[in-house]
Amino acid sequence: MNRRNVYFFYKKEDDTIEYVKKLHKLADENQFTVVEDHAKANVIVSIGGDGTFLQAVRKTNFREDYLYAGISTTGSLNLYCDFHADDTEKMLEAMKNELIEVRRYPTIEVKVDDNPSFYCLNECSIRSAIIKTLVLEVYVDDLHFETFRGDGLIISTPTGSTAYNKSVNGAVVDPLLPCMQVSELASLNNNQYRTLGSSFILSDTRKLVLKDVQDGNDFPTIGMDNEALSIRNVQQIEIKLSEKRIKTVKLKDNSFWEKVKRTFL
Repeated sequence: MNRRNVYFFYKKEDDTIEYVKKLHKLADENQFTVVEDHAKANVIVSIGGDGTFLQAVRKTNFREDYLYAGISTTGSLNLYCDFHADDTEKMLEAMKNELIEVRRYPTIEVKVDDNPSFYCLNECSIRSAIIKTLVLEVYVDDLHFETFRGDGLIISTPTGSTAYNKSVNGAVVDPLLPCMQVSELASLNNNQYRTLGSSFILSDTRKLVLKDVQDGNDFPTIGMDNEALSIRNVQQIEIKLSEKRIKTVKLKDNSFWEKVKRTFL
């Protein structure tokens, strides 16, 4: 596939706008077409950091036929950003190569009650929005697994395992494994109440169902990557690994584990 239609996704800030003008000129000089409508693009370039990349994927509807590339303007490479802002030559070289390798990042699909499904590239989090313990009945497929009491749960993808999930001591998971991870937020464990007390990993064939116990804490905050979803009177949340895979540029010597080493070690 000849990927020549490029859409730039970025925050409308003075420094970034000036940088995008330079990218626009560079793209024109190298026979790329910069489009203003992402639906007409086949390459989406996010300019910023990982948060901007997540927004770019969400705002362009998690398209599987796009190639996503991230340019970091934060001074260092991020998990989703393979290019430095000052190294556009490397990006051009990668984009010109029609035999370019891509990495495919898994996503999770979330359905809240009867609302339309939405997708997450990093994680879906369910947290109490008030100072009151959130009570969730946790089902794995049709098995009632546990009754969770605490601040909430994080359900992460393998790539999202290095984000919010890692901050609560969840495991870092290789994205070649089709799975999702469930991690607790301040669970309540004593002689009366009990949860597993550790993160656990579910395969791509499993479905996680969370039923909100209607005890006055019926308006949890539901996080979709770095956005919040507002739904009143939540009763049930279904989460499973989606068939959607987000394609990103795969550069030599920049595997997921090299990114993890560079970021954390």
